Amino acid sequence: MTQVVAKLSLAAACTAALFSAPAVAQNLPDNLVEIEVLDGGKTRHGNVIGALRVTLSDGWKTYWRSPGDAGIPPTFSWKGSQNVADVQISWPAPEVFLTSGLRTLGYEQQMVLPVEITPARPGKPIRLKGRVGIGVCKEVCVPSELRFDHAMNANAKRNPTIAAALASRPYTAREAGVKSATCRLSPTQYGMKIEARITMPSAGGTEIAVIESGSPYLQASDTTARRTGNTLVAESEFFSLNDGLISIDRSAVRITVLGQSHAVDIQGCSTG
Repeated sequence: MTQVVAKLSLAAACTAALFSAPAVAQNLPDNLVEIEVLDGGKTRHGNVIGALRVTLSDGWKTYWRSPGDAGIPPTFSWKGSQNVADVQISWPAPEVFLTSGLRTLGYEQQMVLPVEITPARPGKPIRLKGRVGIGVCKEVCVPSELRFDHAMNANAKRNPTIAAALASRPYTAREAGVKSATCRLSPTQYGMKIEARITMPSAGGTEIAVIESGSPYLQASDTTARRTGNTLVAESEFFSLNDGLISIDRSAVRITVLGQSHAVDIQGCSTG
């Protein structure tokens, strides 16, 4: 495990300013945002497949796990669930939105997040209960907390909605033909710069890269990307959210490349 540490003297700016003007309640649609849990049956390993489907009113959007220049990522709580040892979320490739010069990543009108549930006691009933915190935006942005409580049907048949969401996930590095991914880390005045060099075929058109540190205590700046032949060079800078030490573990770094033909999910990078 290789880590580079830098001391931060200035905390990063918070993107909570996204929620600028308060929304007037009577101007919001009655069905602005709704959530439901979908059933998808069992995997061959005995886990249970489901999905959280968030439906938004026409023209409204919500955010991907890394929202971009502004916005907040969804947060999840599974408190109250029964016979649940672990929940793994699959993220479909997001759309790219440009608003007032800001680039954000997310979903418009509907977000379907497949979940694979590992039961604590195989073969016993599973109850998935909890809440999701999201930001929803149109002319205004409002925070929303959605609660759910669902008895999972382990005998459900294949669900086309869940299948479509899984099919729209980014390719893995192997599927996309990634030959190598290296990361060079260098301390800056206020944070840590990361330069990723990814040897891979083009994902199509103008490629957008997103670099995630794997730490909830770090905030990333916008990622720039440029291509040099078969190598995509992506750069970003991370800042501490608590004015503390910045420690980046290369094995936890996650790089997503969004292109016109497909997206690529690269997990971990080596020393650059």
